[in-house]
Amino acid sequence: MEQRVLGRTGRRVGVVGLGAWQLGADWGDVPEDDALATLTAAAEAGVTFVDTADVYGDGLSERLVGRFLRTRPAGEVTVATKMGRRVPQEPGAYALDNFRAWTDRSRANLGVDVLDLVQLHCPPTPVYSSDEVFDALDTLVAEERIAAYGVSVETREEALTAIARPGVATVQIILNMLRLGPLEEVLPAARAAGVGVIARVPLASGLLSGRYDEHTTFAADDHRTYNRRGEAFDVGETFSGVDFATGLEAVRRLAPLVPEGVTMAQFALRWIADQPGVSVVIPGARNPEQARANAAAAGLAPLPPESLRAVRDVYDELVAPQVAGRW
Repeated sequence: MEQRVLGRTGRRVGVVGLGAWQLGADWGDVPEDDALATLTAAAEAGVTFVDTADVYGDGLSERLVGRFLRTRPAGEVTVATKMGRRVPQEPGAYALDNFRAWTDRSRANLGVDVLDLVQLHCPPTPVYSSDEVFDALDTLVAEERIAAYGVSVETREEALTAIARPGVATVQIILNMLRLGPLEEVLPAARAAGVGVIARVPLASGLLSGRYDEHTTFAADDHRTYNRRGEAFDVGETFSGVDFATGLEAVRRLAPLVPEGVTMAQFALRWIADQPGVSVVIPGARNPEQARANAAAAGLAPLPPESLRAVRDVYDELVAPQVAGRW
């Protein structure tokens, strides 16, 4: 798999990674054996970057990733976790004592002495402008609790504020064919600063897999059921904030662009990998077959310019009116 430098971490990772949210919670039940098999299949397919968070299943995702790490050679896989969403979302909670406690918990869950990369997990917007917060993160590096830190953001403005911080190694942001906003400012700014870009929600919560239609239903404990209007967290995390019916129509218009022998999901992942400045894209997978298929997208040829233009046309006509000014 093609390797890219993960921003200021200096680490090289495969361009297609694995997001582990679904292994902990909010996507319906994934049995632990299936989760471990999925992680193993991803690694065997060339994946060397896994993204998790302390809030996914209240630590279950981290613990599963930790069990997986014990089966792999040391240093083979870079693990990024996130912190901050297990407490009320108040700027004052983002303080050094809490950071120490949160990272100690994540180190125990993952079974490591030093966390490869810790990201603030979509904190309140004022956090990005707090010198004290970033001084505290620098302290965690100095204390060797973490090797590097980054941020996971909801908006382009938050990303740009974080990129200006000299210690920020990476920015994680929603980027997919239904969310083109980061292409205009965020990716160029990150490239200029040497900050890595982790592209999350690459399949728009599965919409861009091409497997759903108007009759699709999701489990009651799946955020695609209970967060369609942002009832539990930012609505942009569910279907990228796009109305489900609009998303289905966009996918129908995109489908003719998919090359023969390539799945819609692979096409969507290749589109992200083709964007200058992207370090790694982190699709989720619920089983080994999905993990292997996602990894295979890294081996596809870059998409032709006419496909890139067509994606932009569909976005501009159908999707931009819903999302362009929000994130």
